[in-house]
Amino acid sequence: MAWDFETDPEYQKVLDWADEFVREEVEPLDLAFPHQQFVPLEGKRRDAVDPLKEEVRRRGLWATHIGPELGGQGYGQLKLALLNEILGRSQWAPIVFGCQAPDTGNAEIIAHYGTDEQRQRYLMPLLNGELFSCYSMTEPHAGADPTLFTTSAVRDGDDWVINGQKFFSSNASTASFLIVMVVTNPEVSAYQGMSMFLVPTDTPGVKIVRNIGLYGEPEGQGSHALIHYDNVRVPAEALLGGEGQAFVIAQTRLGGGRIHHAMRTIGMSQRALDMMCERALSRETQGSRLSDKQFVQGYIADSYAQLLQFRLMVLYTAWEIDKYNDYKKVRKDIAAVKVAMPTVLHDIAWRAMQVHGALGVTNEMPFLGMVTGAAVMGLADGPTEVHKMTVAKQVLRDYQPTDDMWPTEWEPRKREAARAKYADYLENEVGNL
Repeated sequence: MAWDFETDPEYQKVLDWADEFVREEVEPLDLAFPHQQFVPLEGKRRDAVDPLKEEVRRRGLWATHIGPELGGQGYGQLKLALLNEILGRSQWAPIVFGCQAPDTGNAEIIAHYGTDEQRQRYLMPLLNGELFSCYSMTEPHAGADPTLFTTSAVRDGDDWVINGQKFFSSNASTASFLIVMVVTNPEVSAYQGMSMFLVPTDTPGVKIVRNIGLYGEPEGQGSHALIHYDNVRVPAEALLGGEGQAFVIAQTRLGGGRIHHAMRTIGMSQRALDMMCERALSRETQGSRLSDKQFVQGYIADSYAQLLQFRLMVLYTAWEIDKYNDYKKVRKDIAAVKVAMPTVLHDIAWRAMQVHGALGVTNEMPFLGMVTGAAVMGLADGPTEVHKMTVAKQVLRDYQPTDDMWPTEWEPRKREAARAKYADYLENEVGNL
């Protein structure tokens, strides 16, 4: 029987190095080059970042989510989870380690479903960190419900012609290519009638209507694009996987993306808890430190317990993915992790913000950015409510209804059965009284 909560000593050394490296070398990039992690490297930024990437490669930690046959390390999800906890503290760290969203998920599906030519053209530069990608799925009128999508691709000779609009296509403005999910056969169910295409962003007809930012970002300077595909013509070889295979591909793409978001959320939440504890020990008011106040102690205890539960949940789910190598078998737990994720980050960041007082709500501290990030996590890769439905349906599959008027656990009937089972003993018991 194998049951262990320890990290392999050799890998722990790797994690210890990554922890120090991210703290000393990578986290400063967040302040030196804020919000530029998805802008192609050039000039002084390249001079600063490239040596860090090379050190990561030298240490064997580059693109650990992809197998060695494709240029990664093939460490598996559990090791990636332990590493991502560290990387989640910094916006730049996933870039430096070659495992940033949405590129990790996009790389995974190209690796699984791409042709040799597609892998050479898109996957290898993506893994080398030389370009960025965009997953263009959501539509303005449909949200995250693919059964309502109307963006279509129609076959015209040796080409496909794409028309429609996509919303919240993250990083489209700096991406070199898009993975677009479209209707290719409207006569059948969306589950069989949708396909995916690899579309270079400079293809004629790809028009970014506007870039949408999150709350607090300047208007027009966000990274989530509304895209109009206006007679975008791509060759037949741009099809990713088989025609009508979009849903199958999407499950691989989104399953990995959701668990990776959760891994990084652990690191971000831990950072908020660390700041909360430091503030509680450092600040005095009304004759004692904040750490002596019962309210603050409650904040710390609740945050620690919440984060510990979430971390174990994520690690267990990552272990399941490695064990089964099939996202379908882990669908319930991936959805459950997705449900828990935004609440954990929101609650811990909010408490840390409160403990910091007025300073906590300023742009000199990161808490409101974390709270906004929690809101995004509640919507990215499918809204929380949809995942709750998924969890419930999957859980209910393990149960059966009863045809009896009374529940199976109705105690009067069970009590009668128990007395009948132990009647001889009960008689002796009564006789000895």
